[in-house]
Amino acid sequence: MSGLAARFGLDALRQRWAAARSERENEVPIRDWSGSGGGQPPRIAGFDQTLVWLVIGLLALGLVMVYSASVALPDNPKFARYASTYFLTRHALFVGIAFVSALVVVQIPITVWEKSAPWIFVLSLLMLAVVLVPHVGKGVNGARRWIPLGPMSFQPSELAKLGIVMYAASYMVRKMEVKERFFQAVWPMAVSLAVIGLLLLAEPDMGAFIVIATIALGILFLGGVNGRMFFLSFAVLIGAFGLMIASSPWRRERILAFLNPWDPAYSQGKGYQLTHSLIAFGRGELTGQGLGGSVEKLHYLPEAHTDFLMAVIGEELGFIGVALVIVAFFWLTRRIFVIGRQAVMLDRVFAGLMVQGIGVWMGGQTLINLGVNLGALPTKGLTLPLLSYGGSAILMNLIALAIVVRVDIENRQLMRGGRA
Repeated sequence: MSGLAARFGLDALRQRWAAARSERENEVPIRDWSGSGGGQPPRIAGFDQTLVWLVIGLLALGLVMVYSASVALPDNPKFARYASTYFLTRHALFVGIAFVSALVVVQIPITVWEKSAPWIFVLSLLMLAVVLVPHVGKGVNGARRWIPLGPMSFQPSELAKLGIVMYAASYMVRKMEVKERFFQAVWPMAVSLAVIGLLLLAEPDMGAFIVIATIALGILFLGGVNGRMFFLSFAVLIGAFGLMIASSPWRRERILAFLNPWDPAYSQGKGYQLTHSLIAFGRGELTGQGLGGSVEKLHYLPEAHTDFLMAVIGEELGFIGVALVIVAFFWLTRRIFVIGRQAVMLDRVFAGLMVQGIGVWMGGQTLINLGVNLGALPTKGLTLPLLSYGGSAILMNLIALAIVVRVDIENRQLMRGGRA
C-alpha cells in the first residue's frame, strides 16, 4: 500500500493539504461555533420571545383570576341575569380580539406610526369629546366614559394614552432643536395636556389623566428637556392636581378616607373598598387561601374583577403570588425600556421615545393600581394592565406592546446590517 501511495503521489498530496490547513488555522484565529447547534452558528431570533411569552402568561393569569373574582357575581341581584361564566367569556372574547389586532399591528412599519402620530392624537381628542355627548356616551356609576360598539364598549381614554405616547414622541423629535426654550418646547405640550385634562375631568376620569400626564412628562424628560423646565412643569401639574382636589368635596373626602380608611366615618363610605382590599391581603398571608378561596370577592369587595383584582390575587395566591406578578411587571417594564434605548442608539429617536413612553404607561399604571390596592395611594379607577377585566384596556395594551415588538424586530434587522 505504501508503494502504491508513493507511486501515485498520495503522500505528497496529503502533506501539502495538511500544511495548507495548518496555515489557514494560523492566519484565521476564529473560534468554531459551539453549542447544541451541531456546529452551526446560532439563529438570531427575530423578536424578543421571552417578552411575548411573559405577556401571554400574564393574559392567561388574568383569565383565571377574572373568572375566580367574578364567578359569584350572579348571586348579587344586580347581576342575577348573568351566568357564572359571563365575565370570563367576555374577557376571553376581548383577549381574542386584542390578540388578532396585535398580530395586524406588528406588521405595520414604525415609519407609518410616526407619520400618523398627530392624527391619532386628534382622533383620541375627538373621541374624548364624543363620549360626553348625551345619548352617545354610556354612563356607569355617575361617570360617562364609554362609547357602546356592539358587543363591547370602547373607552376613549385608553386610546388617548396611546395617542399621547405617539404625539409626545413625535413632538420631541420635531422640537429637538428648541428643547432648551420653554415657550417653544414645553408650552404647546402643556396646552395639549390641558385640553385632555378638561375632557377627562368632565367624564370624570382623573385616574386616566394622571397616567396621561405621567406619560407626557416622562417623554419630555427622556427627550432631554431642560431639567429646570421639567421640574417647573412637574410642579405646575402637582399644583393643578392639588387645586382639583381642594375644589372638589368628594375628591377631598376620598383623600381623607385614604389617610384613615378604618375611621367609622369612612369605612362604610369612601374607604369601604380600601378596607376590604386590605382585609383580602391580610387573609392571603404567605401562600394564600388557594385558587377560588377568596371570601372578599363574595360581594364584600366591589369591582373585584376590575380595579381590585390584585386584592383577589393577594387573598388567593398570597404574598408569593403578588411578588411574582410584581416581578413580572418589573421585568416587562425594564425590557420595554431596553428596547427603546436600543432604538435611540440606532438613531431612531421617535421609535425609542415612543417605546419608552409605553414603558412609562405600563409601569406607571401598574404602580398606581398596586398602590391603590395596598392603600399606599388614594383610590382611583385604574385597571391592572393585561390582567383586569376590560375590553378597551386589553385591546390598547396589546396594540401598544405589539408596537414595542415591531420596534424590537426593526432594531434587530438594523443590527444585522439590514434595513428597518
